Amino acid sequence: MGNNAPRSAESIMTPANIITMVRICLVPVFVVAIISPWPEWIGFAELDVWKAWIAAGIFVVISCTDWLDGYLARKRNEVTDFGKFMDPLADKILVTAALLVLIELGALPSWVVLLIVAREFIVSGVRMVAASKGEVIAASWYG
Repeated sequence: MGNNAPRSAESIMTPANIITMVRICLVPVFVVAIISPWPEWIGFAELDVWKAWIAAGIFVVISCTDWLDGYLARKRNEVTDFGKFMDPLADKILVTAALLVLIELGALPSWVVLLIVAREFIVSGVRMVAASKGEVIAASWYG
């Protein structure tokens, strides 16, 4: 097999990629935690005052796993094309979900979210065009 051989399913299932997929799966948990009346559902209406803090904690945990999956992929030398695609996608899913929730809660005007999401589409589009020409525009550490 040469370097251009397709990766096996086992090589895609790296710890970093699994964390990325778990991160995506946790986004609905964050959304439910912030906008649903779950304290009432479980019979602890007094938790309602803590609902935003609990949701914020879930958001922070999900965000920290972004650092963790990148660290593991580099440390274990398991950077995959799947991870290069899914990691930024997971970031965009989380941020977009959070912004949409803020619109739903009336905490943020929709035009602000439109600007942020449009910027993300533009950046992703430029990266895809560059990739189609064999160039990689890597995300900065600050991103």
